Amino acid sequence: MRYFLQCAYDGAHFSGWQRQPNAPSIQEALEEALNLLLGEQIPIVAAGRTDAGVHARQMYAHFDYAEIEHPDYLVHRLNAFLPKSISVQHIIPVHEEAHARFDATSRSYQYLISREKDPFLADWSYGFYQPLAIDLMNQAAQLLLHHRDFECFSKTHTDVHTFNCTITHAQWRVEGNLWIFDITADRFLRNMVRAITGTLLWVGQGKLDLAGFQEVLDRKNRSLAGPSVPAKGLYLTQVLYPYLPPTNR
Repeated sequence: MRYFLQCAYDGAHFSGWQRQPNAPSIQEALEEALNLLLGEQIPIVAAGRTDAGVHARQMYAHFDYAEIEHPDYLVHRLNAFLPKSISVQHIIPVHEEAHARFDATSRSYQYLISREKDPFLADWSYGFYQPLAIDLMNQAAQLLLHHRDFECFSKTHTDVHTFNCTITHAQWRVEGNLWIFDITADRFLRNMVRAITGTLLWVGQGKLDLAGFQEVLDRKNRSLAGPSVPAKGLYLTQVLYPYLPPTNR
């Protein structure tokens, strides 16, 4: 049978989702816990591969195993074995062809920026203490919804078949001591959200106007875009599937 595993994690001390030969990863921790509890090697396939230092409030991965009579009990046992920075919320039976990566219809990320120095957010947000023109940043963000090729925000030398993505939501908001950037698309390229965020910060600082931001999009040149913001402020917040009810974390 096939199962979806829903999990969340603090990525600060991991090399990212994907297994690495000499560094701890989220995938390794989950697979080792499953192997121990189920008594066999259980490979898992995730909805995506978050980079080193990136967090997830909601991630899905699928695995195959014989019938699990009490999924909630397995969740409880997994959480007892996993490090405190990883939690499993649900194990869900799905149809045999369900695929955590290819069946996802959208993915949502959130980037957190501290507006003032805050010791409780230092490791989980990017501290940026200069004023920003949020309205102008939101105008630039709306340009993303009318564009498809995002090579300008992709990590260079990435092995992908297409740079096309469909962004359906991109907006900045202020919440207390935070600037928060929310973005949703059908897919994202490596480093894409962090590069978009860094370039929108240029807009907010007056280093790039709307025409310049549009030119970055049109020129497809990563060197024209802004720097990538640190990984510690980035969170995968939601992954949607046509056969699972949406849940927010």
